[in-house]
Amino acid sequence: MSFRRGVVRQSKFRHVFAQAWKAEQCLDDVRVSRVTWDGPLCAVNPKFIAVIIEAGGGGAFLVVPISKSGRIDQSCPTVCGHAAPVLDVQWCPHDDNIIASASEDCTVKVWQIPDGGLTTPMTDAIVTLEGHSKRVGILAWHPCAFNILLTAGCDNVVCVWNVGTGELVYQLLDAHPDLIYSVNWNKDGSAVCTVCKDKALRIIDPRRGAVLKVREKVHDGTRPMRAVFLTDGKILTTGFSRMSERQLALWDTKDLSEPMAVQEMDTSNGVLLPFYDPDTNMVYLCGKGDCTIRYFEVTDESPYVHFLSLYSSKEPQRGAGFLCKRGVDVNKCEIARFYKLHERKVEPISMTVPRKSDLFQGDLYPDTAGPEPALLSDEWIAGQDAPPLLVSLSRGYAAPPSKHRDTLRSKPKLSSQDSGAEVATVTVTTAAPSTTTPTSATKEEEEETPLPRVTTRETDGNTERPRREDELLSELLAEMKALRAVVLAQNQRIELLERQLARIEDGDV
Repeated sequence: MSFRRGVVRQSKFRHVFAQAWKAEQCLDDVRVSRVTWDGPLCAVNPKFIAVIIEAGGGGAFLVVPISKSGRIDQSCPTVCGHAAPVLDVQWCPHDDNIIASASEDCTVKVWQIPDGGLTTPMTDAIVTLEGHSKRVGILAWHPCAFNILLTAGCDNVVCVWNVGTGELVYQLLDAHPDLIYSVNWNKDGSAVCTVCKDKALRIIDPRRGAVLKVREKVHDGTRPMRAVFLTDGKILTTGFSRMSERQLALWDTKDLSEPMAVQEMDTSNGVLLPFYDPDTNMVYLCGKGDCTIRYFEVTDESPYVHFLSLYSSKEPQRGAGFLCKRGVDVNKCEIARFYKLHERKVEPISMTVPRKSDLFQGDLYPDTAGPEPALLSDEWIAGQDAPPLLVSLSRGYAAPPSKHRDTLRSKPKLSSQDSGAEVATVTVTTAAPSTTTPTSATKEEEEETPLPRVTTRETDGNTERPRREDELLSELLAEMKALRAVVLAQNQRIELLERQLARIEDGDV
């Protein structure tokens, strides 16, 4: 008797495994918020962890360095400038020290966190954005344009802000007839996809204020849905069937008549929060109240969405933060990291590909989106689009000091009171700069403080290179890499414009 061996799909991510960190590496005594809002309640970047917490008489969130572990003291300073509970927090992708928060007090505030973390409670935001008439629960920074922030509230309105000036640049008043569940930018930030309580998926150009495509009844259930753009332009949605089964669906934006794939999972009530990794094309589904995290790979091969595995634990999750690729440990083949929120604890969970080699695994780590914006806010507002500028992870990644602070801290251009075209009231408060210009007193202190001496040791007539020189050399190499990435991105942009010009000259457009 002969047996035919089944064909196994080849994928480098088939054996990805999840592992929770040790107890001493977790954050303890964190009073995670009990707010009734289906958001992740946590945001992470290579420098900081932000967690929305319980606060009496207002709204607050905790910000600690990502390296911190152990017990969080009750006297630990927080960001506590909101007058009502905070519903969402999001780190700026182009400055690891800038974070936005949305609250039930109908405002959005932008904060600048000092490099070492908070030493005193922070109550004064650098920018306060006021344009919503009801609570604001959704934030989404533009992936490529600097200082562009999208907000959505329970007033069914989507607003796009220039945070550098505090101006409301676009406002979508009539695009959604009911509560907005989620908003997500596409790869180059030229469009957003939204899902609403009316069960419809919409693709919107926010600059034109136009709804490009609509798909009614993406999921038949009445529970909240989520939608995310994938790198190739497809859209992945999560929701519920008519029988209250949780579903995952993949949609081709060229034809929304039928989904490319639908997978049903279970009958739990928790909303599935999708976290998408564009570098590996993997999707992680984290259900609120679940004890599991499922992960899938999206490919061009049928059935398109391939289940890989799931992480299971005993404790349910209140929310989760997803670390961007710039923060993972490439030396351990870590391709993703979650920060799972318990009732009073934050637990890191690493997703790792088992590899025996100690060398850098280039196939696991393609160039990823870096902190440098591809466009300025004015360029995007003027109609330009550009893909994210990429950086290599081959030598690890060291988060640079906060950039563009002066640009972000510039005061908003408020419309005159006589103008009737004013679309929002913007209140801006400028916080004390974290890096001040040295005064004469501080200069005298610097002169009195002896500088560390760099000593050299002679060996066989040769002098060892001082450590400072090595650091300077590494900084120069990093800057050259960044400049090279900018040049490559601009070359791609020039080629695209030349092709468009040729099409216009040939009469194709």
